[in-house]
Formats: sequence, structure tokens, C-alpha cells
Amino acid sequence: MGNNFKEEVLSRRTFAIISHPDAGKTTLTEKLLLFGGAIRDAGTVKAKKTGKFATSDWMEIEKQRGISVTSSVMQFDYDDFRVNILDTPGHQDFSEDTYRTLMAVDSAVMIVDSAKGIEEQTLKLFKVCRMRGIPIFTFMNKLDRQGKSPLELLAELEEVLGIESYPMNWPIGMGKEFLGIYDRFNNRVEQFRVNEEERFIPLTNDGEIAGDHPLKSSGLYDQTLDEIMLLNEAGNEFSAEKIAAGTLTPVFFGSALTNFGVQTFLESYLQFAPPPKARNSSVGEIDPLGEQFSGFVFKIQANMNPAHRDRIAFIRVCSGKFERGMTVNIPRLGKQIKLSQSTSFMAEERNTVDEAVSGDIIGLYDTGTYQIGDTLTTGKDNFQYERLPQFTPELYVRVSAKNVMKQKSFYKGIQQLVQEGAIQLFKTVRMEEYLLGAVGQLQFEVFEHRMRNEYNAEVLMERVGSKIARWVDGDVVDENLSSSRSMLVKDRFDHYVFLFENDFALRWFQEKNPTVKLYNPMDQHE
Repeated sequence: MGNNFKEEVLSRRTFAIISHPDAGKTTLTEKLLLFGGAIRDAGTVKAKKTGKFATSDWMEIEKQRGISVTSSVMQFDYDDFRVNILDTPGHQDFSEDTYRTLMAVDSAVMIVDSAKGIEEQTLKLFKVCRMRGIPIFTFMNKLDRQGKSPLELLAELEEVLGIESYPMNWPIGMGKEFLGIYDRFNNRVEQFRVNEEERFIPLTNDGEIAGDHPLKSSGLYDQTLDEIMLLNEAGNEFSAEKIAAGTLTPVFFGSALTNFGVQTFLESYLQFAPPPKARNSSVGEIDPLGEQFSGFVFKIQANMNPAHRDRIAFIRVCSGKFERGMTVNIPRLGKQIKLSQSTSFMAEERNTVDEAVSGDIIGLYDTGTYQIGDTLTTGKDNFQYERLPQFTPELYVRVSAKNVMKQKSFYKGIQQLVQEGAIQLFKTVRMEEYLLGAVGQLQFEVFEHRMRNEYNAEVLMERVGSKIARWVDGDVVDENLSSSRSMLVKDRFDHYVFLFENDFALRWFQEKNPTVKLYNPMDQHE
């Protein structure tokens, strides 16, 4: 494999973008793709009149609603780096997909809407990154609109998220008076909405613009200098080590929509973001530069191409080199599979991929073999990577086919969509009725829409409401314990699960049946 392999691995930068809905995630993704030459024309997410949609929102329902509900993967080259972006759903009902995606990246880019500050969903996702020690880069977006003061945003970042911050640049004004950014890191000012040749103004050693530049006559310039002085004296020190450890976040101000500050952000990000790191497995840490190929499935997506009814398993390559046609072991199944059909992504454009190295994300065509969390390896070591989080559903519906003649497509659709992991399937023990469980209501709407559009199966959904799910530890359970307040069902792997009406019903059941051991999969960390 030699030096070339090592260089390739070290040039990989794989990150997810996390944010609250509407903070500008899809717009930033698109502008980054523009710099990478991956797209020539940026469509905006909400431009329904022109029929142009953001490259990363490929599924029909996303186009209609202007939201991202599945994680897309995009790859482009910039300078000497190969960048893999995993765009994640911003909507909270799809946070499970996002959590899994965060298991497949080496760093995260957090977008904050400068008018709204830190929002609930951002906080949730940030906590996952913190828990995993993922380096976080912050992009304060929408500076071309009036928002909170930069010092207020910085204070909020540190107080709410409990992370140190280092502003790599600082805005000169905002909204209608936004003049540009004072780039502390590159010692220059980047002007907003000027000709390309006037865009950058170098700063002197004292951090000021030399000569009599018109910008110096603005009161906003003086205010910025005062704030920079404050940051230099009272702010945190820059530390590449702390960034790598995920305890300090570099902060960039800009506007994704007007493409301002994005290139500066990208170049700094590539400089400080980590290449692929070692990952924990059942046999200890696996070195990304090791020769033995390994990876894991973090996502399964059905019908990325509705014309072909296909399913794609997304694999994060963690070590060695993937080569099309290679044979791998799947420890869970105890069998070998030849990987002949593989693909790389640019939203809905796909290319066959012949080779990939640690850090890359590849798609494998799946006929129902893979499950989320599966490890793929070559060589003699049949190890497994750490388990991916599975959420416990909170909302439930009964689901059945509207048309009895369409049962076949109903069953096929339900099996395939359930394997993607956004909704969970249960069967009642006595009547064998189907129940769906999800974290949020939107998942049911997406399920109904996709069953109709992709499988031509209309479904009937009857609300069962919110329940507390607890799995039974063991294979045997007295089915007579099932009642309206503690419904006994089986999940798709035939494990017993009780769905309790509320906390009281759960406690009452546990007191009456101390021999039945219950657990919540979210509490289990192997």
C-alpha cells in the first residue's frame, strides 16, 4: 500500500453539518460544493417557483417541504484534500438518523443562525458531539441580516454549550450595515459585496488597515477594532490541541446565502480538522492506516433511484482500502460477501466507485443483507465496531393496507422502510396487527408519503398515542400479561416488548411482576 495510501488517508476530511432547521445548513453545504467544483449552479432550497432545489435534498417530500429528512453524502476535492460532507436532517423527528451519522464522521460543523442564537436541536446534537469528543467548528450564519451582537453570540455559545470559543474572524457591522469580516487568523479584512480584486485588505502588524482606506472612515471599523482588542486581551487563546480534543471551537462569521466568508471558513477548516482517527472495536482500537479493510454500516436508504427500487447501505471506511469486487466478512452473519456493486455520491448523481480509503463513505447496493451497525472486515480478525445508538420510539400508530389487493406491495414497502431505521415495526402478540413506532410525528407522514409514491401502497394509520417501550430481557414471557395499559408486542427481530401507557403503568407492572426483567436499549452501552 505504501506512502501513497497513507497520503490518501491523511487527505480525507469527513464531517457532518449540524444545526437547527432553517439555520442555513443546506445552503452552506451547497456553497461548499460550489467551491469544490462539484456543482456549477447553486439552487436555493425554498425556490419552489423556479423548480430549482438544493443538490442535497433529493427526495420528493424534501423538495415539497424544503426540509432535509435523510442524510445525504457528498464528496468533492479542494486543494489537496478530499472532503466528505454528510448533510444531516435538521428536523428533530429525524435526530436518530443524525445521531448515527455523527458516528461516521471525524468532525462536525455547527451552524448557528445569528438572529436566533443556540437553538434546541443544535444543543441536542452538540451534546452528542461532545460526548464523542468530536472537534466542532462553528459558523455564525446570516450576518447579512440583523441579529444578536457577536459578543452576545459568543457568550451564549460558551454558557449554553459549555465549550471555549476562539473567533477566527469578527464581523464589521451586520444586516444592512454589514461591511465584511475582520479576519484575525489571516490578518486581513474581507470586504462584503465588493469586486474580487478589492475583497481582501491586508492588515499591519498592529492589526490595522494601512493608509487611508475608505473603510477606516466608518464608525463600525473603529467599533470592530475595540472589540478585537477586547478579544485579544480577555478572550481564549487559540489552541490547535484543544480544537482537536473538541474542547475549543473556532468560530467563523459569514453569510452562506450570499456566499460570504464560506471560502475562508473552508480553508481554515481543512487546515485544522482531523484526518480519519482510530476507532474502538471489540478487539481494541483500529488504526485507519492499517492494511486490513474494515468499515461499518451507519445508514440504509431505500429507493434512492425510484426507477430501480434499489436500496443502498452507506458504509464508513475505517481502515485499509476498499476495492470493488473484494470479498468481506460480516461477523454478525458469520458469512462472506463479494462487494461488486458500489457507488459514491453527489446527492442524486452517482458514480461507480472502484477504490476508497479510510474516511471515505461508499454506498453498497443491498438486497436485504445488511443491518444498521453491521461491521465489514477482511482478514482473519472478525471484530465488530461499537454499537450504534437506537432510539426508543415514543409515538405509535396502527398501520394496515387500505387495499387488500395491494398487500404484497404493502409488506414489501414496510419491510424496506423499516430497515432504514427511522421507524420501528412491532406486531401485537395476539392479533398480529402491525404497529409503527417513531420518535416524532413527521416520520409517520414521510412513511405514508413514501409508501404511496414509491411502493404504490395506500396505508391506513390509526393513532395509538405515546407509549413507554421496554424490551424484555429473555425469550420467554407470559402472553397473558398483555393488557390495554401494558401491551405486549414483538419487534422485527422477534424480541418481546411491552408498550406501557405511562410511567405509572410501567412502575405498577414492575412491582407486580418482579421476575420480568425490562430494559431500555438507549441505556445500554456495550
